[in-house]
Amino acid sequence: MSIGTHPPETDLWVPMPEAEVWDPHTVHTHYFGFSVPKAAIGAFLYIRWQPAFPLAQGGVCIFKGLDNVQMLDMEYLDFQNTMRWPEVSGHVITTDNGLKLEFIEPGRVARLTYASPDGTTSFDIVQTAVTPLLARGHVTPGEETFSDIGGVAGGTEQFMHCVGELVLGGERYEVDCHAVRDRSWRQIRKETPGAVVTPPVGWTPMYFDEDLIFNQISFEALGTHPAWEGLFDIPADRPSHHYAWIQVDGELRGIRSVRRNVLEYHPELYAATKQEIEAEDDTGRLHRFTGEAIAMTALPAWPNTGVRDSVYRWEDEAGRVTHCTYQEMYFDTYQRAMTKRRLVDRGVGSAAR
Repeated sequence: MSIGTHPPETDLWVPMPEAEVWDPHTVHTHYFGFSVPKAAIGAFLYIRWQPAFPLAQGGVCIFKGLDNVQMLDMEYLDFQNTMRWPEVSGHVITTDNGLKLEFIEPGRVARLTYASPDGTTSFDIVQTAVTPLLARGHVTPGEETFSDIGGVAGGTEQFMHCVGELVLGGERYEVDCHAVRDRSWRQIRKETPGAVVTPPVGWTPMYFDEDLIFNQISFEALGTHPAWEGLFDIPADRPSHHYAWIQVDGELRGIRSVRRNVLEYHPELYAATKQEIEAEDDTGRLHRFTGEAIAMTALPAWPNTGVRDSVYRWEDEAGRVTHCTYQEMYFDTYQRAMTKRRLVDRGVGSAAR
């Protein structure tokens, strides 16, 4: 399979409109993450650039355990909805609230630093690429419909080895993990009600070692009795995944099919807390993974959607174990149905919504 790459300088691509008028929902994004699995800690670092204005949104979300139902339940949150356009100086991007992305070697090495105003929370982490800067298309539902602007929209994805230190509420943690990063430029992500109708989609990046790397985005497969069954009309012949690849023994392969089966859901966040995945690559080989969340939180990144980040413990069929983010996104149809179901289960009644 041939998966393209983008040049290193795309790390710093944050174009702004010149003479033309851009859709106000046009965004560029930078996402980085890291985790401390032994402490059930995850981090979501995000910049959402809005070039039509121009302004930005983003910051730092650090969460621990599974009880982060409200965003303020997180261990630490500094995520601002409206900031000035971040400062770009050479290879360094700095937001108003102090999140700094230093691309020491664009396309390969980045240093992430931040310190809270009171000094009790900070991190200094170097992330070094373990995969190429892979080109990817649309990953957020709706982008494939709206980002039709002459082929200039795009994105990248890359697995990183993360090493450094986190200080959280005055307690120090060593960071040594593998994580994925991604970014987009000139994607159009509509926030108008009803603009996107889809079942929840889940992103399951996994890096076991250089001989096994897996990445996919999908909704739960038909026939697994997903929680959204009956809410959406999905054709039986529609693939459940819309982006997937695997690297096996150094060989990059495409994915023919994905069957993602959720075994348990969070009782209040509604995202998957246990799941299994079966993927068939383009050689016909089947790959199986099982995963369980050890940390999960609601995120502030896209307020018209339910966005959940988590730290997942993944195991392959040979018993290899890794930890990485699992992110899930869904819209109001699913949220309302799941809340009504939860209230009925608690004996509250039909609870009209």
